[in-house]
Amino acid sequence: MHSEANVRTPKKKLWNTMLQYKYFYLMVLPVLVWYALFSYGPMYGVTLAFKTFDYSGGILGSPWIGFDHFQKIWTDTDFHAAFKNTIIISLMKLLINFPTPIILAILIHEFSRKTAKRFFQTVLTFPHFISWVVLAGIITTILSRDGVVNQIIMSLGFESIAPLTDKESFRPLLYITHMWREIGWDSIIYLAALAGINPELYEAAEMDGANRFQRLLHIAWPGMRSTVAILLILHVGQLLTQGASFEQIFNLYSSPVYRVADVIDTYIYRTSFQIGGDFGYMTAAGLIKSAISLVLLVVANTIVKRMGEEGLY
Repeated sequence: MHSEANVRTPKKKLWNTMLQYKYFYLMVLPVLVWYALFSYGPMYGVTLAFKTFDYSGGILGSPWIGFDHFQKIWTDTDFHAAFKNTIIISLMKLLINFPTPIILAILIHEFSRKTAKRFFQTVLTFPHFISWVVLAGIITTILSRDGVVNQIIMSLGFESIAPLTDKESFRPLLYITHMWREIGWDSIIYLAALAGINPELYEAAEMDGANRFQRLLHIAWPGMRSTVAILLILHVGQLLTQGASFEQIFNLYSSPVYRVADVIDTYIYRTSFQIGGDFGYMTAAGLIKSAISLVLLVVANTIVKRMGEEGLY
């Protein structure tokens, strides 16, 4: 009897807690339903990586072939090229575009006038709300042979450029346009972290004779370091997906730059819907990418925790 009471007590406490905070749980319910329907529900499709897709039988009725798709990927030179491009583009974006929002947030935070802060934050955040479809059209128009950039270059006596079809300049164009679009949006959370620092700490440091750089190093940076650590883990975990943005690359690239710009996601799309390939093979490629992303997330979280910061788990 005593053991049964001990088993029931935690369940009863949990139920009482849920009743006490029932409105908070109701607020979370739509999110849980969304994840159940659109994230966990479709996961049965992962089994297609071990099957040959049959249109008549569907995913569940397709025949099993084991690890044949993974063996084919091992010898697929096109996939190897796409994987290499994904790593290069993602790492370069991480190295270039991860620190820049931090620097921008610090610079905006140092403005003494609130009007200037709001102005620059609004101007730099606005591009995030423009889709890559629209931005790609604008960029293509500006950089075309008859565009503004080439008109200025040719008026100065130089030859026209074509960065959208040039293998050497296409990747830098990706980094620059991504930074221009996302730097303001990514800096918001760092600005929030800086805003949460007690202003009295700055005043006390200033009275002790600390200059602006010293206040930044010993007050601002420690105040935002944990936020930087968490976002770094998330960026590393999404390195192969968000880093090599499908929307950006798909709307900007073309056949002349496939060898340097085709990433895993665009390769899967082209092979599945434009060239025509086995959906099972493409699912296997996507599964490999997801597995690598999981490993990167665990490694990044472990490294951050060993450096003395709190990880995701």
